[in-house]
Amino acid sequence: MALLVAGAFFMEIVDATIITPAIPLVAASFGVEPVDVNIAISAYLVTLAVLIPASGWLADRFGPRPVFTAAIAIFTLASLGCALSTSLPMLVGTRILQGVGGAMMVPVGRLAVLRFSGKANLMRAIALLTWPALTAPVVAPVLGGAIASLGSWRWIFLVNVPIGVVGVLLSRRLIRGEAHPSPRPLDWRGLLMLGAGIAAALIALENVHVDATHGALVAAGGATAVVLLAAATWHLMHASDPLVELRVLRVPTLRITVTAGSLYRLVITAVPFLLALEFQLVFGWTPFASGLMVAVLFLGNIAVKPATTPLMRRFGIRRVLLVNGVASVGWYGLLAGLAPSMPVAAVAAILFVSGALRSIGFTAYVSLAFSDLSGDDLTHGNTLNAAVQELAAGLGIALAALVLTTVGPFARTAGAAYSWTFVALGALMAITIVATIRLPRDAGSAVTAR
Repeated sequence: MALLVAGAFFMEIVDATIITPAIPLVAASFGVEPVDVNIAISAYLVTLAVLIPASGWLADRFGPRPVFTAAIAIFTLASLGCALSTSLPMLVGTRILQGVGGAMMVPVGRLAVLRFSGKANLMRAIALLTWPALTAPVVAPVLGGAIASLGSWRWIFLVNVPIGVVGVLLSRRLIRGEAHPSPRPLDWRGLLMLGAGIAAALIALENVHVDATHGALVAAGGATAVVLLAAATWHLMHASDPLVELRVLRVPTLRITVTAGSLYRLVITAVPFLLALEFQLVFGWTPFASGLMVAVLFLGNIAVKPATTPLMRRFGIRRVLLVNGVASVGWYGLLAGLAPSMPVAAVAAILFVSGALRSIGFTAYVSLAFSDLSGDDLTHGNTLNAAVQELAAGLGIALAALVLTTVGPFARTAGAAYSWTFVALGALMAITIVATIRLPRDAGSAVTAR
């Protein structure tokens, strides 16, 4: 069951990552600027974030097996729709449909595995789920770049179709868990307020441009987002059966993961998006060459993975996060210094180490999130953390695009705009260090056995 869920993660992450080397070609096909294609990535991730909280109710109401199977089917059909898109709005629409499938597929599968894993095996289960998730981004940029260079970008979405068909067949036999005899009611009010508020915020971000900002739309979107999200927070704190149980944030380790961990996820998710654009639009590389170099970043993820658990057991999660945070801030300075004149080997080395650092930090935050949760808190914590992390990933790409377009007109060169964007991301990464310092020294000891 864990391997099947990991395979579903693989399919989803391939789909999210494979598009990055083809962004300039997608933009040319639809007659838009490359940076504008970020909405196709952000819309998918934000849809995940909005609908993930409802996945727990669906799993209780219908059982993990039918929900997980339906999710893979929807995701696969939406992938086919992406391949047939004729405009950017149509691509965004089919990506949103993919998000609907992914919102049910990822958390329901992970929850099914977590429920069958005791505390002693929790880190092993997480590691098993994480390996394919780290492998997929290595394969995806190379595959996406090769397909975009040799054929049409539309073929990159068809990769999911055969995987999805196999996934549907296997899920009917392998996924365990029964429907809850009396599931709690679904909080439709909370779902609608959260969804509309987050959508309004994304619309406001997407319409900020230095040369042609839609002032009224940005102001209306921003105001609507603030009102709806504030109302949603009040509702979730007082509802008897809230969509997301915010009271679980009383657990300090989960609270730090939801806040600092989400900011960490926001920053690291923006990097591959920026690199894919910079390598093609500034360095002048082909989509395939760009995909190969972005894959080096994720190779660093895999290379360090066997050492992440021993590091946390030896030094503790708090110390690992602290050292990793400081090193990561410094490394964003190196990313800001990337230039076409640099040797390819030097660029690859910088990206490889950057990937290793993001893998250590990401694994530490995931382990920290579930270290002090059990029973119903584990279910609520899994739902809340998954939703917030996906939202952070979607907003990270949107924010990176916003910073890039904002500093672009003031930068002396196109490369300088990317440099300043990486500097801004490094400054955000520094904020996570402050939160880490506030962690207890023995934070996460329940899963590190220290």
